[in-house]
Amino acid sequence: MKELEDDAVVLRTYKSGEADRIAVLWTRHHGKVRVFAKGIRKTTSKLGGNLEPLAYVRVHLVKSRGDLYIARQVQHRERLTTLRGSYQRINAGYAVVEVVDAIPSDDVADEGIFDLLARVLMTLDNADFDPTLVPASFFFKLLAYDGSEPVVDCCVNCGREGPLVAFDAAAGGTLCAQCRSGVSISADALALVRRILGGELAAVLKDPPSAGAGEVMSLASDSIEQHFGRRLRAARSTAPLTPLANDQ
Repeated sequence: MKELEDDAVVLRTYKSGEADRIAVLWTRHHGKVRVFAKGIRKTTSKLGGNLEPLAYVRVHLVKSRGDLYIARQVQHRERLTTLRGSYQRINAGYAVVEVVDAIPSDDVADEGIFDLLARVLMTLDNADFDPTLVPASFFFKLLAYDGSEPVVDCCVNCGREGPLVAFDAAAGGTLCAQCRSGVSISADALALVRRILGGELAAVLKDPPSAGAGEVMSLASDSIEQHFGRRLRAARSTAPLTPLANDQ
């Protein structure tokens, strides 16, 4: 009987039968796994709230039929009380795990993605960091990890260094006035994206949300959706930008 013991983050759960639940986890050494938690919805269950979305846990699992594992033991690695005490931080976490859940890599380990995800949860659990730009930062960092980092230091089409006036996720980054397509990008938003991708993420998150923060979230959502070729509900900004006419 195959057993699995690993660190994991719970991406999502859904009901199964009258008292059971299926949990989808991203594990450090085994990639994405699906876990059958028998009787977890009963008040007497020892698993209780240990397999809730955004939980950072240590799991002991046993292989069942098909692609399911059975949960033998689940313990919290971190309680994440600050994260769970804030509606804004919870929503930011949901946006992050939705994107990780969209990665088509069942049973393929990727420790780098796990480390990115765990760091995001710890950041959201730290009251010193503002949660506003955490999802956008994660999206851009994930694209960079995958080798799909958007170009933000010149026009992705012609190579001009500026002025850069637009951002096109399908084209792969910023564009000059002569090549512009996609959505307009302000100087504030461009500066924020450059800081996030340029190693100043901690400083960005310690500052109060600045002008351009909402714009950056929209740009990051456009980029990650383009990368996966699908719309991601939790990742989508509530204030989308207006597309520019194609006037090259």
